[in-house]
Amino acid sequence: MKPVYVIAENIVSPVAITAEENFASLQKGITGIKLFNNTRISPEQFYASLFDEEINFENSGKGFTKFEELLVMSINNALRIADIPVTSDRTALIISSTKGNISLIEDNELTYDVQKRIALHTSAQLIAGHFGFTATPVIISQACISGIVALITGLRMLQSGNYDHIVVTGADIITRFILSGFQSFHAVSNEPCKPFDAERNGITLGEGAATIVLSAQKPASGEVIKLCGGSASNDANHISGPSRTGAELYQAMKKAIAEADISKENIDIISAHGTATLYNDEMESKAINLAGLQHVPVNSLKGFYGHTLGAAGLIESVISILSLKKNIMLPTPGFNRKGTSLPVNVSNTLKQGDYHYCLKTASGFGGCNAAIVLQKAV
Repeated sequence: MKPVYVIAENIVSPVAITAEENFASLQKGITGIKLFNNTRISPEQFYASLFDEEINFENSGKGFTKFEELLVMSINNALRIADIPVTSDRTALIISSTKGNISLIEDNELTYDVQKRIALHTSAQLIAGHFGFTATPVIISQACISGIVALITGLRMLQSGNYDHIVVTGADIITRFILSGFQSFHAVSNEPCKPFDAERNGITLGEGAATIVLSAQKPASGEVIKLCGGSASNDANHISGPSRTGAELYQAMKKAIAEADISKENIDIISAHGTATLYNDEMESKAINLAGLQHVPVNSLKGFYGHTLGAAGLIESVISILSLKKNIMLPTPGFNRKGTSLPVNVSNTLKQGDYHYCLKTASGFGGCNAAIVLQKAV
């Protein structure tokens, strides 16, 4: 298989607006999660990681929505690092999101024009045009594995030999529609989320964007990270409830490791989905045990960012990339005491080590699962 390299990365979040600034803040234990009393989103107080209302976007006044502004800002920041020919037909754009501009239905009549504006392909065309992409943009909207599936799609596109560079980006914002949906499931925690903890009681939502630029060309200098394997699977179990056995997530993990041409013993760290719901964390723990990785250090970043939906896989992959580069594994905010039926080596303190391979997992509604392997190349 042709090697695929990470040549730039970015995170725009309530914590910070560059990847390096985000990582530095997380090392200090800084989280974006706060208690909000915003009646436009919810009649009740709620914990979330949200941008300040007065945030200044780079392209305000150009007709972009908040969702699109986040994507543009993140892509801009990544392209400042990656010197690639955006206008070439061998450079592609992939956008991942679960809900995109769904907030437009909250305050507008659902006319034909509003429906057209909400469509993700409309956002994709606007953003591609803004940057000058000539290749047709690709949209990935597959629940909460969207970001990881977008990376796998970029990997496949580069391996096909039809492209030299892929800009993979994703974003979601938290709206009344989205929050009320999770509240209707009684899935939202009444405190900052506690992934894998015995007292976990639900998710904390968050908003943000991230971009990873993939390339078939190895960087000339600096620490080199490769995306060397990926796979997706489905539980076929329930529209909102994950597998009871974890076998299907394990299937994705196993295939990703096999594609990376390594063994499970090579995995140094695991960046889990870790939503802090009872069923997700239990399922993930079973999958990790099926994979024989129960002794490998695991973390969840949801206690820093909340669950950022279609951006989660990308944001957490960027942090995983920097973890490999810096040989630092971040802790799992909110975790204090083991809360799954099978053992998982959840990291609750910052750890330093010699890390070469990271396994990143994700799961979502509809029973979807995905996993990728990131490698610090020699």
